[in-house]
Amino acid sequence: MTHTTHTPHQTEQLGAQLARQLAPGAVVALFGDLGAGKTAFVRGLTQGLGMTDDDITSPTYALVHEHDRLVHFDMYRVTSADDLESTGWYDYLSGDKVLAIEWSENIVDELPHNAIRVHIEAINNNERRITIAHPGD
Repeated sequence: MTHTTHTPHQTEQLGAQLARQLAPGAVVALFGDLGAGKTAFVRGLTQGLGMTDDDITSPTYALVHEHDRLVHFDMYRVTSADDLESTGWYDYLSGDKVLAIEWSENIVDELPHNAIRVHIEAINNNERRITIAHPGD
C-alpha cells in the first residue's frame, strides 16, 4: 500500500497507524535515503505502541537503542556479518519487542521473511511517498 505524506507529522501518524496493528516481536524494515523520514516514521511507531517518542533519535552512533516496547536499529554503518552480530541482532529477533530497522538495505539478506518493509522516498522537502509491504504482498 502506498501513501503520500505532506509533513513530518503525517509521516509519524502513518507510523502510529502501522504500530497499532503490530504484534510483539514484529520486524519493521525501513528503506530510504538520508533524510527520507525513517526516524520520523519510527517516532510514529513508538506513539502507536503507547510510548513517548521523546528519546527517539537516529541511533547512528550507537547502532541500537532499546526502549520499553521497541528496539531501534540503525544499520547504516553495518558492512559485515561481524558488524551485524555485534548489534545483538540475532538475539533480538527472538524477543517480544517490535524491531524497527533503519537502513535495512544494508542487511536485506538477514531480514526475516515476515518483516514488514517500509520504503520511504522524499518527493520534496516535505512530501514523502511511503510504501508499506506486508509479508505475502
